[in-house]
Amino acid sequence: MARVTTEIMDHIAHVTLTRGHKMNGVDTEMAEAIVAAGEALCDRADIRAVVLSGEGRAFCAGLDVASFAALAGGDPEAVVMPRRAGKNTNLYQEVAMVWRRVPVPVIASLHGVVFGAGLQLALGADLRVAHPETRLSVMEMKWGLVPDMGGMVLMPKLMRSDVIRRLTYTAEEVSADQALGWGMVSEIADDPLVRARQIAELIAKKSPSAIRAAKRLIAVAEGDEGEDAVLMAESREQADLIGKPHQMEVIAANMQKRAPKFT
Repeated sequence: MARVTTEIMDHIAHVTLTRGHKMNGVDTEMAEAIVAAGEALCDRADIRAVVLSGEGRAFCAGLDVASFAALAGGDPEAVVMPRRAGKNTNLYQEVAMVWRRVPVPVIASLHGVVFGAGLQLALGADLRVAHPETRLSVMEMKWGLVPDMGGMVLMPKLMRSDVIRRLTYTAEEVSADQALGWGMVSEIADDPLVRARQIAELIAKKSPSAIRAAKRLIAVAEGDEGEDAVLMAESREQADLIGKPHQMEVIAANMQKRAPKFT
């Protein structure tokens, strides 16, 4: 049975975790399927946004415990240390980090539980829309582990240090309201999938080139390159956009159409 499906409609890729009977728990096959789905979108010029969701009762309940128990009997370094070809990640880190490399915005629709691996997967998205009853947790400490699926790259960009430490040390569950206040989710909606699709549709109506440039630019701004690199990236992306054939005519037309009217 497929663990992930992708359907593209009106330039939006709808990626769904389809292991609902296991609350979309991540085993090795699920990890490979999630990464493959993300990688398949990286080179597609026809998509303008991605909606990431999970079927059944939960977005993702975390690592599949039975699968992890089987892995624990082997060589742990053989599981967590090898890097993916041409990447700085292992398989499980790539589950979250691949979505940062997808060149268009990714909006995650969250419901039920978003625990451990599921939370780190969600943090890989650009935006997260949660149902009011969603529960979230950095779950790894419950098993005597640390977050190791890209969480320590992604969380510091969204949350204060004391919040990251509290959630990591305690493994406590937090509500959607608390997650919103702490920056773990972007907004709360009674139907998060509908809302995620609305955001994707809004993005899809914008300039595809500008949206992709904006995602690249934000990645530079969030990195460690420093002020000079960010300012140069701003200039480079803008120059490339302006230099595209007929782009200035499009920009001028949009400005004229949307300019405020003064009387």
